[in-house]
Amino acid sequence: MSDRPVILLVVGEHADVVEQEFRARYDRDYRIEVAPGFDAGLDRARDLVRDGAQIAMVAAEHVLDEGTSIEFLHHVPAIVATARRVALVWFDDFADAIDDLRAAALRRDMDTFVVIPRGPRDEEFHTALIELLSEWGWSVGRPLVTINDLVAEPGDRAAAAVRDLLERLGFPYRSLAPGDDAAQEIVEAAGVGAELPLVRTHTGRVLSAATPAAVTEAIYGGFDSIPDGVIADVAIVGGGPAGLAAAVYAASEGLATVMLERDAIGGQAGSSSMIRNYLGFPRGISGMRLAQRSRIQAGRFGAQFFTGRPAIRIEPGPANEPEHQHVHVAGAQMCARTVVIATGVKYRRLGVPAVDDLVGAGVYYGAATSMARELQDRDVYVIGGGNSAGQAAIHLAKFAGAVTILVRRESLAETMSAYLVREIEATPNIQVWTRTVVTDGGGEGRLQWLRLENLDTGEPFKTLADGLFCLLGAEPDCSWLPDGVALDERGFVLTGRDVPREFWVDGQPPASLETTVPGIFAVGDVRAGSMKRVASASGEGASVLPLVHAHLAQIRAREFAQ
Repeated sequence: MSDRPVILLVVGEHADVVEQEFRARYDRDYRIEVAPGFDAGLDRARDLVRDGAQIAMVAAEHVLDEGTSIEFLHHVPAIVATARRVALVWFDDFADAIDDLRAAALRRDMDTFVVIPRGPRDEEFHTALIELLSEWGWSVGRPLVTINDLVAEPGDRAAAAVRDLLERLGFPYRSLAPGDDAAQEIVEAAGVGAELPLVRTHTGRVLSAATPAAVTEAIYGGFDSIPDGVIADVAIVGGGPAGLAAAVYAASEGLATVMLERDAIGGQAGSSSMIRNYLGFPRGISGMRLAQRSRIQAGRFGAQFFTGRPAIRIEPGPANEPEHQHVHVAGAQMCARTVVIATGVKYRRLGVPAVDDLVGAGVYYGAATSMARELQDRDVYVIGGGNSAGQAAIHLAKFAGAVTILVRRESLAETMSAYLVREIEATPNIQVWTRTVVTDGGGEGRLQWLRLENLDTGEPFKTLADGLFCLLGAEPDCSWLPDGVALDERGFVLTGRDVPREFWVDGQPPASLETTVPGIFAVGDVRAGSMKRVASASGEGASVLPLVHAHLAQIRAREFAQ
């Protein structure tokens, strides 16, 4: 049997057109299977799964012998939950079917619907399919072409963190055991005394005792490579959606732009399995893809990236550089005329020591989408009631036997977008336990059980658990900012009219996204009063540029006056 992933076509009256269109484009990389009709399609899907085939996509004609594509695709997740599901609609049937198709897509009975091509080179049709296949390949399939190699013992916590980083960056990699033949060359190159995990990067360099920080620094270039004497027009601290948007717009407008990021470029949003309400992506986009595209876009305009170390302080320049800010990381600094703080937020810790001791061994903070494959048919718990928790639960449900969402509140609707609540309700292996918290947990070397408590009854109970994903809400880390930057009572950065009046100058507040220190701006989730959404963070990142230009103009005017 071919080891190519399968695209299963379930066809009706237009079988010849559908099969020809798919074979012409995808027959080299995928095995095209054709089933004539509703029952034959379900039977063929079951046979393929039983035979161990990977089904990447199921595409069904809307009009079938025993029902519609909507009814057919509704049955597919019970057979193969990870396959992408597409309804193929003949043009003449589209007007009558559109309302039902939209409702089905909203219920998540399918991933998308497309009109069957009526002529050659229907690129809109194939764009929809390729997007879905690309996301399947990243989240389910294993890459055939890799640019990084990871050598580690099974269950290595440090290796799990590196895998999560590489998945969030969208860098294909191989995961090898030390005894694998393919690993021997890497072990030998690392030399005597090297420690696992080992990572061989795209440059051929082998990292010993690899950490996420070391890997990302090796990929993008470390802070030690910052040239002496370089002064950036804008230094952006933080590489989430807000920082990336600021980098794209600043660099595109000719400003010397650098981004400093401690972790994976993309921030928390980069770990989201699928963002469905971001403008311009009707079929949704993963956080990894959004971050990857934004990073490439900013880089093509000339933005530079330095990653792997956190910013530790910002200081004003010396007397001969009064208009400059110096952003310090361990062992290096960046001089800039303006600074944009876009460090976002971090997930709050659970505060249960026995559970926190198992981080990386069944317990994860954040979506950790790279671990979903490892939890096939297992019992998984997700803590949190926000959109990130909902997205993580839906993604995990494609692999896990059962997913349970734990929330303190009375319902998910209080904190989660309606489209995610609907999708959770429509996913049979997800259940929601409200007014429930984790009080204890443990296991032999990795998570095996949790103790939960109902907040209304106070009743504790124990349950088996193979994975726990904590997405507990957000808190900023602004302790490294200078004292002159005002924060609110929760530690978020104050900007514009939210700044206390004693910091206003001549009765005027700072600009809308400017902090109490002239030339230092804040955008995205780290800013007090922000919406804590990807789209709003991106908007703030773009909106800060006119304020940066205005401050740079003031600097030039003062220098000219001297």
